[in-house]
Amino acid sequence: MLRRVEKLLLDLAVVAVIGLGVLIAASVFLRATFNSGIPDTIVIVRELMVVAIVLPLAAATLDRAHITVEFLSNLMPSRVQDWLVVGGSIFGLFALSPLIYAGWRETVHTIESGAFFFGQLNLPKWPGRVVFLIGVSFCWLRLLLMVIGDIRKLRAGGSVIAPDHENEEGV
Repeated sequence: MLRRVEKLLLDLAVVAVIGLGVLIAASVFLRATFNSGIPDTIVIVRELMVVAIVLPLAAATLDRAHITVEFLSNLMPSRVQDWLVVGGSIFGLFALSPLIYAGWRETVHTIESGAFFFGQLNLPKWPGRVVFLIGVSFCWLRLLLMVIGDIRKLRAGGSVIAPDHENEEGV
């Protein structure tokens, strides 16, 4: 079930990126040819960027596709590397928790106040806040499930490091 939700969030992020491209291209075209533009383009682009960046976080977490620096940890035994991965994931859980709390508070405040962006369209602020909260929350949930699964795997004697990751040079 969670993978389906992650796939949906990833697909929505792809649609947002396509929308960003179309919106920016149309805005540049209208500026260059008709000295006109799309109203509130900057606000729409900013909100679509939130969608494009935050919604695929859970899928990136599942694929362990976040940026890592491994030049020191690769020198360590694989068992230590495994526990470093788990420790990093636990740290990630603690790091995301305040973001979820702040996102919740901001979302509730924005919905209750009825805040909107000042511009020609008077777009509401709450959709971007809700998207942020959803994206970070699903990332946290995926990270929690990965920590639990990784610890179980390590206790059973397995490894959390992908086989191709242990020997990237193929030697």
